[in-house]
Amino acid sequence: MAVALLAAILLSACAGIPEQRAELAEGTTATELDAVPFFPDTAYYCGPASLASTLEWSGYETSPDALGGSLFIPERNGSLQPEMLATARRAGRLAYQIDGRLAAVQRELRAGHPVIVLQNLAFGWWPRWHYAVVVGLYPDDGTVVLRSGERRRHRISFKTFLHTWARAEYWAMVTPAPGGLPATAEPGPLFQALASLEGTAGVEPAIPYWRAAAGRWPESGPYAVGLANAVYAAGDADAARKVLIDALPRVAEGKGVVWNNLANIEAEQGDLAEAEAAAESAVAAGGPHVEQFRDTLADIRCRRGKGACPGAE
Repeated sequence: MAVALLAAILLSACAGIPEQRAELAEGTTATELDAVPFFPDTAYYCGPASLASTLEWSGYETSPDALGGSLFIPERNGSLQPEMLATARRAGRLAYQIDGRLAAVQRELRAGHPVIVLQNLAFGWWPRWHYAVVVGLYPDDGTVVLRSGERRRHRISFKTFLHTWARAEYWAMVTPAPGGLPATAEPGPLFQALASLEGTAGVEPAIPYWRAAAGRWPESGPYAVGLANAVYAAGDADAARKVLIDALPRVAEGKGVVWNNLANIEAEQGDLAEAEAAAESAVAAGGPHVEQFRDTLADIRCRRGKGACPGAE
């Protein structure tokens, strides 16, 4: 019965492996990132070692010992996934959880990004958690190369890798260098990741990532506003105004929010005529925030002496 149970567990772990391999881009050659640093991990320090590897690769000088104080949890003999993400943000790096597919790992590697993965090297009912860094993928012979444990170049089969990764629910993350974005980033999750970085490390580290995102999705009003707000918070209102003005011809989603933010900046700078025109454009654009746009317009007209002031009798 024990043998049958073990066989059932292994068979369930195999489910989806052919599909995962079939999703890899056809005609692609092997990809391996030789320059990714390696920190051997001992005494359950695989979390700090893996994160130090990708942070060093991104240009942030660190070590497993430097990260261990905030990342390693002695009573758990390891590190939790939310703390892996939070520690990367505290280092001023975008921390992004990628889709748990081998094809997503391949896309990140081809973009030059090492990928931290969580593995369960034992069983679902008796886990042995382990972080490693994927630095290579060889579609022809079906192998993955990891920075793992005390091995700088641990090469294992897709089958073994996917077994152990599946038992950890395919968790994976990347930490792109400033100005870089995950190759597999989706607009919504990336926006949240950028907001989390800004909330943790402040606006300065986030600006290069906001700028890259606004460049990748030039039609997105939220990304134009996100970049402008970060630049404004860093103390450069003129640059924030230029971001919004430059974005308007391209924006297709959330144009009203762009106009409204532009109106607020222009009003603050004393350009009330320009501010009123921008606020009128925001109201004309409509959308779910139109009442806020109307409030902005009313406030500007009040300041120009052209209408009743909000709250006046």
